[in-house]
Amino acid sequence: MRALLGVYRELLADGIIPFWMKALDLEYGGVFSCMAEDGTVLSTEKYTWSQARMAWTLAALYNRFERRAEFLVHARITLDFLLANARDEQGRFVYRTTREGEPLEGATSIYSDCFVAYALGEYCRAVPDARLEWQRREILARVERRVTEPDFCETAPYALPSGRRVHGIPMMLTEVSGAALYPHTLMRHFVRPERRVVLEYLTRDYRELAGAEGSFVNPGHAIESMWFVIHWARRRGDRAMILRAAEVIRWHLEAGWDRDYGGIFLGIDAGGGEPFLSNSEKKVWWPHTEALYALLLCHKLTGEAWCLEWYWRVHEWSFAHFPMPEVGEWRQRLDRQGKPITELIALPVKDPFHLPRAALLITELLR
Repeated sequence: MRALLGVYRELLADGIIPFWMKALDLEYGGVFSCMAEDGTVLSTEKYTWSQARMAWTLAALYNRFERRAEFLVHARITLDFLLANARDEQGRFVYRTTREGEPLEGATSIYSDCFVAYALGEYCRAVPDARLEWQRREILARVERRVTEPDFCETAPYALPSGRRVHGIPMMLTEVSGAALYPHTLMRHFVRPERRVVLEYLTRDYRELAGAEGSFVNPGHAIESMWFVIHWARRRGDRAMILRAAEVIRWHLEAGWDRDYGGIFLGIDAGGGEPFLSNSEKKVWWPHTEALYALLLCHKLTGEAWCLEWYWRVHEWSFAHFPMPEVGEWRQRLDRQGKPITELIALPVKDPFHLPRAALLITELLR
C-alpha cells in the first residue's frame, strides 16, 4: 500500500498537475478542455461541465494533496467565470459558452448545475464563504425542484425521452446534495437485485421499460453511483448499506469485464443482447478510474478479499493501456482490443476530472 501511494502521488505531482495547469485560460478564466489527447487545443469553447469539474479538481488538490495557493486562486477564478457568464435569465447553467463566456447552448443539462454546486462545496471547504455557500444551496434547491417536474428532460449529452427517469440524477444528487432521498431511490428502484444490475432508465413510476432501453447498464456509472452511496452511508454509520453497495459494485465488475480482451465495457445489456447506446464495446478511461477508487474504498470498509483481487486486475489493465508518460495524463478512448482511437464519445473534451479525482481520493485513502 505504501508503494501504491507512491504511484498515485507521482501520477498527480509529475503528470496530472503539470498537464492541467498548462491548460488554464489565464486571460478569461477557466480551462481549455476541447483538446486532443496530447493537450493540443482544438477549440476554445467552454463546456460548463468541464469548467466546474476543473474548479472542483483545483480546490480538491488544495484540500487533499498540497496546500498550494495557486490551486485556490485558479479554482476561484474558474468559479467566478461560471457564476458571471454561464447562467441564463432563470439562473440555470448553460451547457457551453465561448472562451469569453458568451452562451452558445442553453440549459440543456442539469448536470452542469450539479457540477457547479459540487465545485462550490469543495472550494468552501478550503475557504468558507457564506455568499458562495448560499449560492450552492440555491443551485441545488432549483435542481431538486426541476428534476421532479413532469416535463424534465435536461440530461445532455444524452436525450431523455418523456416518461422516463434516468439513474444519473439520483446518482449525482447522492454525492452533491447529501439528502437521504437519493441514495434510497438508487437502492430501492434502480438497483435490481433479481438481475444483479443497476438499470440506467426506468419509467416515471420506476417500472422497467421494454426493449434494449430498459435493459441498458453502464457499469462505470453503477460503480461510481455505489461509491457515492458508500460515502453517504459511511457518514451515517450505516454498515448494512455499505455492504449492499459494495456487492453491487462487484456485480458490475463481473458483468462488465471483457473476458476476451480485458477492461470494462462502456455499456452492456442486462439480458445479454445488443446494448442500447452506441460505443458500448469501447474501453474508456473513466469507468476504470471509478473502479480503482471504489475497490480500494470497499476493501478499507469491508476487508473482503475480492476487493483487492479485482483492484489489481483493473489496475494492471488500466496502467498498461491508458497512461501517456510523455504527456502526463491518460488517454481517454480505446477500442475493444485496447488500442487508442480518436472517435468522439459523448463530449468533445478531455476531461479534467475522473482521473484527477480518483488519484486524489485514492491518495487520501491510502495516506
